[in-house]
Amino acid sequence: MIPDHVTLVEVGPRDGLQNEPLPVATAHKIELVRRLVVAGLREIEVTSYVSPKWVPQMADNAQVMAAVPRQSGLRLSVLVPNMLGLQAALAGGAATRPDEVVIFGAASQAFSQRNINCSIEQSIERFAPVVVAAHEAGLKVRSAISCALGCPYQGEVTADEVEHLVKLFKQLGVDHCGVADTIGVGTPRRVQAVMERALKHYPLDQVSGHFHDTYGQALVNIHACLELGISTFDTSVAGLGGCPYAKGATGNVATEDVVFMLQGMGISTGIDLDALVDAGAYISDALGRAPVSRVGKALLIKRGRVFA
Repeated sequence: MIPDHVTLVEVGPRDGLQNEPLPVATAHKIELVRRLVVAGLREIEVTSYVSPKWVPQMADNAQVMAAVPRQSGLRLSVLVPNMLGLQAALAGGAATRPDEVVIFGAASQAFSQRNINCSIEQSIERFAPVVVAAHEAGLKVRSAISCALGCPYQGEVTADEVEHLVKLFKQLGVDHCGVADTIGVGTPRRVQAVMERALKHYPLDQVSGHFHDTYGQALVNIHACLELGISTFDTSVAGLGGCPYAKGATGNVATEDVVFMLQGMGISTGIDLDALVDAGAYISDALGRAPVSRVGKALLIKRGRVFA
């Protein structure tokens, strides 16, 4: 049942960079996306249309979207928190238009209340007009279910809680269900139990996993999903992005590490690992640090790079 091809949704430019403490130059963001496209990535989450007051790192969203590559077979997505975000994403016309928008909700009531000051059900109500308007504009809508394996406030999150949110998104007409282990506490059997709930409501090709490597479980959790036939995963080049709920911990699983594992399993991705490592080295150099990706760092050392 393990798929012979996997699609990786590169989230480094948005989820990976959004919490960087120092401004990242717009030119560096654009060049990162260009290099990712050269490496073979065909699904890239580029930026978000969130108020600069809350996420100043994404204030250049329109400039980035206007300058990144556009070509057949490439899907560019942006995160939108509400109708204002969607309107901003569409305001620039064809020059800045995404192919897909991402909306989000927490499987944990505690997380929803602490982060956006409303219940899960209220947050979903806010997204209802966004889904309608996005579809009217011809855009695909992807959901991201955060805290699906655990919450920094309430602790354990049950499969029933996850399925509740999956059903709410399905009722809205959301096209794709992304399940995220936001704090990286998931382990394989728990991950499979949660994914099986999502698969009760969405077809196999419209369910994806988003795993953080906080406790070193991301690759084994991806493998657990592969055993269910799931073939789409969010990853972040160079391991960009930390975990804000575990100080100093790694966040998003590195794209290079996932590609290396999949290649070793004989699973195709359409991605050139060497070119991907180049992209990771480029943005890591721009940020003034070594890649978090173990594979990226190992291959760079093999090429002669020296890291402190």
